[in-house]
Formats: sequence, C-alpha cells, structure tokens
Amino acid sequence: MPVYSLEGVIPVIDPTAFVHPTAVLIGDVIVGPDCYVGPNACLRGDFGRLVMKRGSNIQDNCVMHGFPENETVIEEDGHIGHGAILHGCHVGRNAMVGMNAVVMDGARIGEASIVAANAFVKAGFECPPRSLLMGSPAEVKRELRDDEIAWKGEGTAEYQRLTKRCLDSLELCEPLAEIDADRPKLNLIEIKPKYTS
Repeated sequence: MPVYSLEGVIPVIDPTAFVHPTAVLIGDVIVGPDCYVGPNACLRGDFGRLVMKRGSNIQDNCVMHGFPENETVIEEDGHIGHGAILHGCHVGRNAMVGMNAVVMDGARIGEASIVAANAFVKAGFECPPRSLLMGSPAEVKRELRDDEIAWKGEGTAEYQRLTKRCLDSLELCEPLAEIDADRPKLNLIEIKPKYTS
C-alpha cells in the first residue's frame, strides 16, 4: 500500500487494522485497532493530524484531510460511507457520515448521529447527539430512534468483521474465465436497508 512519510512523520497503522493496498496514507495519520480503510481512500496528514479510533471505518474513495494545526478525528465505531469527504472535522462515537457527504472544518458530528448521503455540513456546525442531518447545508431534521441507531451499529459491526475477513483471506489473484461449478458464497450476515425520513 502507498504509505508516505512527510518531514519524518510516518503514518501509524495498528496491526489489527486493515488498510486496502490501493489506499494512500501520507504523514500524520493514525489508524487505530480494528479499523477498516477501503480501496482508493486518501488520508492526507500533510497539514493536520488524522485519527481513526478503534473500530471505525472509512470506505472506498473517501478523502480525509485536515486544516493546519488541527486534528480530524473519527471516534470509536465511526462509520464513513463511500465517497465521503472529511475536512478538519470531528465525527463522534458511533456516528455515521453517509455516501458522498461532506463535513467541513470545525464541524462536530454528535455521538450516534447520522449524516445523510450527499449532505453538506458547513464549517463550524455543531450537531447534538442522536441527530439525523440532511440537506445542503445540512440541518438537524430530528432525533434518531433507538432502532435506527441499532441498525447503524449492525452495519459498523459488519465492517469490523470485514476487517478481520480481509486480514485473513484477501489476496491478489487472477480472474477466472468462467463461473466455477461449485462457486462458494461469502460469509455474510443479513442486514436489511433502513429507509429513514
């Protein structure tokens, strides 16, 4: 995987974390235990420090970058969906940032909150715990229900399982020319989509 030191500052990856070989980590990046960093994610710790705490994930094509002299943090069990951008912000414990959402400098996403897909969270925005944020600019629409927070937790737990699955069995290989007769199935649990409003 492309990991680059900058001015003598070397990224840190806990041995229990999985970082996909196509992800790029630069400089002051700290990936904690049981974290997942997806394909083509870019974590640029060339201005401020980037921190992923235990069990958090940042999925494929995400960008995490900082503002000078500040930390960008994903707290424990934070969940960052495909294509999201985090810039100089703080994502609280057990919170989720949806696909293609943008969270700007100084914004704080409260614990167990969900930022909807494609939302734009403006700089300095503070959201209370258990909030559903939607729109551009994002606004708090309502408080999340217990079942919604539990659903988010199931998805994050599946990414924590994926971390272990990838560490155990992900290998670069050549494709098959045709479908094999006894094609195995992936070892998954069933999680159904949750539609919120």
